Amino acid sequence: MAIDFTLEPELVELRDRTAEFVRTTVLPAEAEMLRGQSAPDDALRRTLQRAAREAGIFAPTVPEDLGGLGLDLRGQSVVLEEAGRSLLGPLALHCAAPDEGNMLLLEKVADAVQRDRFLKPLAAGGVRSCFAMTEPAPGAGSDPSQLATAARRTDRGWVLDGRKWFITGADGAAFAIVMARTGTDSDPAATMFLVPTDTPGFRLVRHIPSLDQGFTGGHCEIELDGREVGDDAVLGEVGKGFAYAQVRLAPARLTHCMRWLGLAHRAHELALGYAAERTAFGSRLGELGMVQQQLADNEIDLAASRALVREAAWVLDQGRSGKHESSVAKTFTAEAVGRIVDRAVQVCGALGISADLPLAAYLREVRPFRIYDGPSETHRWSIARRALRAVATKESNR
Repeated sequence: MAIDFTLEPELVELRDRTAEFVRTTVLPAEAEMLRGQSAPDDALRRTLQRAAREAGIFAPTVPEDLGGLGLDLRGQSVVLEEAGRSLLGPLALHCAAPDEGNMLLLEKVADAVQRDRFLKPLAAGGVRSCFAMTEPAPGAGSDPSQLATAARRTDRGWVLDGRKWFITGADGAAFAIVMARTGTDSDPAATMFLVPTDTPGFRLVRHIPSLDQGFTGGHCEIELDGREVGDDAVLGEVGKGFAYAQVRLAPARLTHCMRWLGLAHRAHELALGYAAERTAFGSRLGELGMVQQQLADNEIDLAASRALVREAAWVLDQGRSGKHESSVAKTFTAEAVGRIVDRAVQVCGALGISADLPLAAYLREVRPFRIYDGPSETHRWSIARRALRAVATKESNR
């Protein structure tokens, strides 16, 4: 089946409405936030989300029966790129990490009671959430099989013990989706638990100082110290945590790409505007060959990233796993976005590293993307292994 990249008129209208909302409402709020050198707080989140709801662009990734726009991934790739043109755009539209991925996971796996208690308030933007899988060394990082946080069976349910690290949005989150080991050393199965954060045994240890500062609730270290939960806290089935993580990860990698691609496009436009106006050595910067190469390479990286993202979105919309396509898109886009923003800074020179433009802040925010949702090295390893397996399968079938 051929991939059709043609956008329906309704999607074009939604894209343009989102672009106008970001330009008139979100970018001014971003400028104010950057002047204050602070992370977006919940008050700002609620204000922007109220405005997005009034504009009819709230929750593009959420199903319609939960109050969202119900876009498929192909449609999301168009709208989330426009939202991503500001650091605050995804937050305003309620399609930012980690809530966006958590809503997808809960919609696919949660039972009726869990949907009412956790998913519906989250989908409405009434609360925030976090996803607690990553752990400090030697626990789970890129290799989830090293999961150290354990869930022990009791007569009343489960007791969770362990430490989680770099948990985005944990401060102020109403609940966490916690991944814990429930198997044995020989059978390292894991289970997901829905854990409210306002009860004994769940402790926010600290905010982890980091290069990026754009996430509400920060990146936190949390401790689970004898946290008791009932059987109703189990998300899905016991022992299927790793399988459920895949439900979340492939689409979440893509939505990350969509959002950051928008920010890269914004950075490129700032560089284009500066190159078209600034003069040096008797001509405009945009007439100099070395500057033209930087701008051309940005155009190439933007086009290639967008094509890879939309192809992977199309594959997932067909009901296929999309593991390979999402890994390829994530690896390329994460690195391309970094290149684009870095070139934009270079073209703008001293202005690019000043606070008069948002480029320096964008550069700080996009660098960790090469690590989030699997570092580039891990994805390349997986891509190569799949390619080699395909060759081996082809050889064995001859």
